[in-house]
Amino acid sequence: MPKITIDKERCKGCQLCILYCPKGQIRPDKNLNKKGIQPVVFLGGDCSGCKFCAIICPDAAIEVYK
Repeated sequence: MPKITIDKERCKGCQLCILYCPKGQIRPDKNLNKKGIQPVVFLGGDCSGCKFCAIICPDAAIEVYK
């Protein structure tokens, strides 16, 4: 199963990855990062490994491992 890692300190909270995830496995985190921004978190569920989230991320904060 593919795995996604998200660098929460690099994430600026634009949430574009949430819009582009076809499986709905990315959501806003409940906690803020050191900059006071609400990053996103991978739910750890059914990821297809499409990499749409990593491609759309303007800060390159997401990596997808197959």
